[in-house]
Amino acid sequence: MSLLVDVRKRLGGFSLDVAFELERPHEVVALLGASGCGKSLTLKCIAGIMRPDEGRIVLDDRVLFDSEAGIDLPAQQRRVGYLFQSYALFPNMSVEQNVMAAIRAGSRQERRKRARRELEALHVGELAARRPRELSGGQQQRCAMARIFASDPELLLLDEPFSALDGYLRWQLELELADTLRRFPGGVVYVSHNRDEVYRMCDGVCVVSDGRSGPKMGMRELFEAPRSLAAALISGCKNVSPVSALPDGSLRCETWGVTLFCEVPFGLDVTHVGIRAHYLHMGEGENRIPCVVDRIIDSSFSTIVMLRTPAGGLLRYECEKDAWEGLEAGESCVVHVARRDVLPLGEGGAR
Repeated sequence: MSLLVDVRKRLGGFSLDVAFELERPHEVVALLGASGCGKSLTLKCIAGIMRPDEGRIVLDDRVLFDSEAGIDLPAQQRRVGYLFQSYALFPNMSVEQNVMAAIRAGSRQERRKRARRELEALHVGELAARRPRELSGGQQQRCAMARIFASDPELLLLDEPFSALDGYLRWQLELELADTLRRFPGGVVYVSHNRDEVYRMCDGVCVVSDGRSGPKMGMRELFEAPRSLAAALISGCKNVSPVSALPDGSLRCETWGVTLFCEVPFGLDVTHVGIRAHYLHMGEGENRIPCVVDRIIDSSFSTIVMLRTPAGGLLRYECEKDAWEGLEAGESCVVHVARRDVLPLGEGGAR
């Protein structure tokens, strides 16, 4: 299974410019970004709901869209299953009828038998006669997935599959969906703004920022060595500063008023530096940063300390509750960060 997406679309003042590939069967690739960055619009272009202005979409050597060749297959011919955020079940139909609506071939009896089989596979067979309004959010999602699988898709598009769910139910359905995706023979494009969910569910990720996609990368790379400001921020990096590169190979951090060395080579395109909150350590060491404790925040499982730096900007330091040294607001301290933990970053979104 392979998928190539390279499309551009302009809507009012918003411009979409996204390119990525799925290159092997069972691959799950995330489009990760903040709300309004163009993730869902990208799915609509792949599904055939929205027509790109230009570009090309190819699924398993089948051209779904090609602006130059004048090809634009209708959604019904694309063999793409789309799980909407709202699940989009027909409210005036039963669950069984919803699933049957996706089955194009066979007699009514054969279609009903296939629908029941798909519902049973997702453990919602007993809900066949109910209407969508009589279902919980989790039950609606399973029924919507059954309808998708009944259409025999070659590709799945999942748009924020857990956005309507909370707490324990969300976790249970995530486990179930992970098992379902492992059994699906095709590829999956998974849209989310939740980095932890993406880390658990996906094989690779493209960060989307202001309508532009970054390069596809592995999950470990996103969290351990992001290359762009957008990737660092969406992966949870809390400390970033604009920088100027100095002749000795160090980076002058404008927000914090300090100079840091990093282990990772960087080029002329470096614009920022990132330090994850748990990469900072109290005490003297390389890349020392003198600070004043600004405030102390007692979180659920950790202590968060906001530190005022020489240039006035804040650094977020985070540690286990029993590891905090007990300094009070207004007291001076020194933190340091290893060279390997200093992240040089370019502007986000550019490919």
